[in-house]
Amino acid sequence: MRIGVLALQGAVAEHIRSIGLAGGEGVAVKTVEQLKEIGGLILPGGESTTIGKLMRKYGFIDAIREFAGEGKPVFGTCAGMIVLADKLEGAEEPHLRLMDMTVARNAFGRQRESFETDLDVKGIDTPLRAVFIRAPLIKEVGSDVDVLCSYKDEIVTARQGNLLACSYHPELTDDYRLHEYFLKMAEEAAAKH
Repeated sequence: MRIGVLALQGAVAEHIRSIGLAGGEGVAVKTVEQLKEIGGLILPGGESTTIGKLMRKYGFIDAIREFAGEGKPVFGTCAGMIVLADKLEGAEEPHLRLMDMTVARNAFGRQRESFETDLDVKGIDTPLRAVFIRAPLIKEVGSDVDVLCSYKDEIVTARQGNLLACSYHPELTDDYRLHEYFLKMAEEAAAKH
């Protein structure tokens, strides 16, 4: 299964490595045309405003909405989660507006407040290692969003059908089980088409 990683900005190589460890083939997606060649797409961490601007510049907003509309899975990590959100707290305009959630940027504070912890994620049998770097938080979710994990009563992992989002960087550890989970989502979606 080929999984694309949006390669406009952010931790692309690390996600490609994790996809490989999970048993898939990771590819860097730099053009809209490449979306036709993949079974799932990861929106990596980075800087959400920059990613949003570059997505608009290169025509990715409508193309990714269409990709998700076809039932193909999209996984947003950290800034990628911000990009997926329907609503954002504060002044920033939402980007893709795909996932029924309200997200707060930099909710855990600045770079120095970055930390690592183990999380209990629904669908993963033992605690998952997670790296939080200037992490956003999911403040509210719609009724069709399944909360997969909370940390200190704050939502940090959620799924809505073919959409997956997390506040942290699963690609920065050797624990690739969240990528494995996403790979399964892509395999299930491919089996339906």
